Amino acid sequence: MKSLSGIKVLDLTHMLAGPYAGMVLADLGADVVKIEPLVTGEMTRSLLANDPDYSFKGFGAYFLTLNRNKKSVSVDLKSTEGLSVFYDLVKSADVVLNNFSAGVVSKLKIDFDTLKCINPKIVSCSITGFGETGPHSSRPAYDQIIQAYSGGMSITGPDANTPTRAGIPIGDLSSGLYSVIGILSALLSKEKTGKGQNVDISLLDVQISLLSYMATMQTLSGKDPEPIGNAHFVHVPYNTFTAEDGFIVIAVITNSFWDSLLEVVNIEELRNPEFRDQPGRLANQEYIENELNNKLITKSSSYWINELNKAKVPCGPINTFSQALADEQVSYRNMVVDVPHPDGGLVKMPGNPVKLSYTGETTYSPPPHLGQDTRKILETWAGYDASKIEALITSKVIQAAD
Repeated sequence: MKSLSGIKVLDLTHMLAGPYAGMVLADLGADVVKIEPLVTGEMTRSLLANDPDYSFKGFGAYFLTLNRNKKSVSVDLKSTEGLSVFYDLVKSADVVLNNFSAGVVSKLKIDFDTLKCINPKIVSCSITGFGETGPHSSRPAYDQIIQAYSGGMSITGPDANTPTRAGIPIGDLSSGLYSVIGILSALLSKEKTGKGQNVDISLLDVQISLLSYMATMQTLSGKDPEPIGNAHFVHVPYNTFTAEDGFIVIAVITNSFWDSLLEVVNIEELRNPEFRDQPGRLANQEYIENELNNKLITKSSSYWINELNKAKVPCGPINTFSQALADEQVSYRNMVVDVPHPDGGLVKMPGNPVKLSYTGETTYSPPPHLGQDTRKILETWAGYDASKIEALITSKVIQAAD
């Protein structure tokens, strides 16, 4: 049994932030049903679908990854009859998740105020760029816009003249994760109060939260931080270094780590008593890093990582994706899994990082074809009989895969 077994989620999301939230809920056992438009389905169905490198049997990497463990119901929400079908599903659902632009849910009549009249216990979650309230709530936003707007890009990159976005779409993915936190909080509250509520997640809010202690440093000092590449503004050495065959990262944050590092690299010039404590190392950062690079470049990255690990000095390689995904620790933790395609075959993708000791079952079902589960979900969730379902299909209110 999985931890969220029995929780019913209607997933109206598209692209990345919302689908990722739905994927996490589905991985944890929630019964997540994608509500998709007729004919085309959710927009990532076509994204990379025909790319020779990044697709498999007509499903692109986005759709394959983000929609595992989900089901699909195709319904025309813009029609009166289609909206009625959706409302019938809401009656037995626990969660409605969307990442439409602010105001769209009200226009479609699927906003929380409408849904709670149908199901007072419903939990709705809306993911938007700037939130559902405030002077900029109507502005469109995507991951990079929010990374820039939040200040995150101003501290990322080699220098102040080269603002750089994070390689991972952190704006979208972290908002998906906060959505899951909000949904689970609302579900727990419902158990206590018997009432549902709306979860309002803003990509901007999430990125401001992730500024964390660095934002507090700014409010205390009035100084804006600047990017310093892979170095650290307090700890030295804490940076990327060049080995004979590639790069490694070393992170010395205590004096004991520094002592252990010296035993490994055996550079006499670095035994200067001035470098024994953090302030002295920070004041001589350039010199220390140059001396380390001169020594580290003489041997392979695997040699240094092995020696540094034996000495308990925090370090690691700068892996490519292929190296990281093939790592023995990643494999042992079941973080690369085989997910089936509905037409047969398997696709390798990242696994579920949530390891639970009691309800920690990990299974993966294929991402669905469009409307693959329309008939079954309308029968079991809404109580429709076969003749009603066929009539809705004929009138093009819903779509079901043959």
